[in-house]
Amino acid sequence: MQNLSRRLAALDTSAGAALDVIAYFDRLAQSRAGLEQVVRGAAVLSGVPARLDDPARRIAIRVDAAGVRTTPDGPPDPRWPSVAVCGAVLRLETDRPTGQLDGMVLERAAITVDLVIARVRGGVPARRPDCAVVELAVDPAAEPQERERALRELGLAATDGARVVALADGDVMVDRGTRTVPGEGRRGVGPTVPAAELPRSAHEARVALRFTADGTAADPGPRVVHADDLGALVLLVAAVDAGAPPTADLRALLEAAQEVPHLLRTSTALVASVSVRAAAAELYVHHSTLQDRLDQAERVLGWSVRTTTGRARLQLVLAERLLRR
Repeated sequence: MQNLSRRLAALDTSAGAALDVIAYFDRLAQSRAGLEQVVRGAAVLSGVPARLDDPARRIAIRVDAAGVRTTPDGPPDPRWPSVAVCGAVLRLETDRPTGQLDGMVLERAAITVDLVIARVRGGVPARRPDCAVVELAVDPAAEPQERERALRELGLAATDGARVVALADGDVMVDRGTRTVPGEGRRGVGPTVPAAELPRSAHEARVALRFTADGTAADPGPRVVHADDLGALVLLVAAVDAGAPPTADLRALLEAAQEVPHLLRTSTALVASVSVRAAAAELYVHHSTLQDRLDQAERVLGWSVRTTTGRARLQLVLAERLLRR
């Protein structure tokens, strides 16, 4: 492909560029790239910002011409060249007339977006214009006949065991409950149920997703959470969603985290470990260093974090932090 591209470019610059576009997005598809990488490719190849909007799934990805992801600033301009794909719209933020290259970039990027969505939804090709096969299978309001049809397209019988994995971008996947959790980034994993009960698994997967974190120093915590492991913590969800104000403990934690940068990561490691020594190993610090950190945490928080009650209190407030993001 590269040799042919170079030969054509010598004869026809636009033809060579078009083949480069095709080859680029083919490589993205083969490397199992994500949606952001596809949008970035569209922006860099076209030389203008690119944007993928899917309000129904709460996806809004914008990448500028330099390849940097930025926040969309306002609604899209209807004059921008665009293409619809799987219920979403891919746009190039430019008022210039749509030339052959822009058209090729949009077309190939849209094909790659379709492939990405098909892959993260369990590898099911988009047979419906709105790519709603998985959504039908997990929608509690869907007609039974429609859900059965969706299950058949997913290769599932009503009694087959399956589960739903909720992704941070609002998407969901259906799999047969293997040990490996598919997807990347934050994931909430619903329980394995008969496929006819996938709406229940989807609901619990989305709840579990709310307890996940990016796993960074600024947002420490598990990237993958199984609904089956939450137990009574799910009671917090109802309280937060009912509009209960933030607890005094949460306010204290967030204020203290501004003063003590390592507080969130230290606290998360402590409640997730069987002992202080295990937490020190998780944090790659000496046991005495962690003891000093815990002394500091207790001073700024106002309660002991080393007692059974104190650790439970800390676990609850860390969970509340995630739920209120």
